[in-house]
Amino acid sequence: MSINRSFQKFTRRDLMRIAAASLGGVSCSGWLPKLAQATEGQRPPKACILLWMAGGPSQIDTLDPKPKHANGGPTRAISTSVPGIELSENLPLLAKQMEHVALVRSMKTREGDHGRATQLMMTGYRPMGGNIEYPVLGSLVAERLKPTAAQLPGFVAISPFRPGNLGAGFLGPRYAPLMVSGVSNNPNTRADLTVENLDPSGIERSELSERKFLLDVLRTGMPGDASAAKKHAAVYDQAMRMVETRGEGAFDLEQEPAELRDAYGRNRFGQGCLLARRLVERNVPFVEVTLDTSTDATWDSHLNNFRTVKTMCETLDPAWSTLINDLKQRGLLDSTLVVWMGEFGRTPRINQNSGRDHFPDAWSVALSGGGIQGGSVIGSTTVDGMSVDDRPVSAADLFATVLEGIGVSSDSDNYMGDRPIPIVDGGKPIKELLG
Repeated sequence: MSINRSFQKFTRRDLMRIAAASLGGVSCSGWLPKLAQATEGQRPPKACILLWMAGGPSQIDTLDPKPKHANGGPTRAISTSVPGIELSENLPLLAKQMEHVALVRSMKTREGDHGRATQLMMTGYRPMGGNIEYPVLGSLVAERLKPTAAQLPGFVAISPFRPGNLGAGFLGPRYAPLMVSGVSNNPNTRADLTVENLDPSGIERSELSERKFLLDVLRTGMPGDASAAKKHAAVYDQAMRMVETRGEGAFDLEQEPAELRDAYGRNRFGQGCLLARRLVERNVPFVEVTLDTSTDATWDSHLNNFRTVKTMCETLDPAWSTLINDLKQRGLLDSTLVVWMGEFGRTPRINQNSGRDHFPDAWSVALSGGGIQGGSVIGSTTVDGMSVDDRPVSAADLFATVLEGIGVSSDSDNYMGDRPIPIVDGGKPIKELLG
């Protein structure tokens, strides 16, 4: 008689406890999770990767080309793997992955200032003053999806670029991001993303354990309501788990084949996308990767828009398309939602400096994986790109869609003390994308 392979995970003691439970009606919490995991086929946990385009990319020169209008400028449209959907010529590799990508071409938001728009798109809430510091999306997801006693943080931000007041907010430092910036801006070394002090050189593991034990003893004398001390302890304990496991090897990109690293691109963004894949493999629920700027190019293209967008896309296109393909090949795309967005779009009208200015009235974002209906387009803009023609989508609607896509209810609340605060500021998920 053959035995189901799922039950090979159970020890003799587990099986004895199952037998005892069947006789006595006892609930054995130790083995029930194992049984559930075996039954469910060990589905990967949900995760989200945010590709953050600081500065605001031009939708017309990326996701919503307008080649038949003067506002389109010299940017041509190209066909994609989905008939009827076109992208800008600046994204030829992504065009081949279009069946996995959903475009939202009808974003309509209300903030045209970099700082205020970044806060809106990072938190889902407009800056309104007051004493509430809203958590960013990554902190919200980490609070809901981070595995108990995980060795890695629930939120990792790679090459982060944002105003200093945006972080875990009222959720507290336990859900703040681990910032990974890389070791250098030198183009020959900047592709090596590391976390400093992860290896406690000069300290034996036994000595490290003794120091931790001593700290635990000192903590026992702290008052029960010492909230600051508890917050410090939460951050310290997470750091210790990282040190003790060396980050589970997640940050050692040398473990990856050279060909794959080349495909992502030997730059900070490309290698950041590769690191993001390694982190979600290790159950990190949220990773944010920023396409950083340089002196040569920026998404904030008030000047020479067409040259600078082309330069940015030369870094973006291989990294983004390789990430989607890599996740798919590893069976992680259905459980990992990849979100591409900035804080707003750019003006369809071209200014006197061959540039495009800030434009929150009608712009685009892209989603892929995580159960999202790929090969689809939500909304549209007018022929000249100046306004939303169909299906306007707000920042809160996008937030709700992302959260629902990774299994977090957009109708739920967070709490600041005893005060309930909606996780989404009134938005509704885009049901056509969620199937």
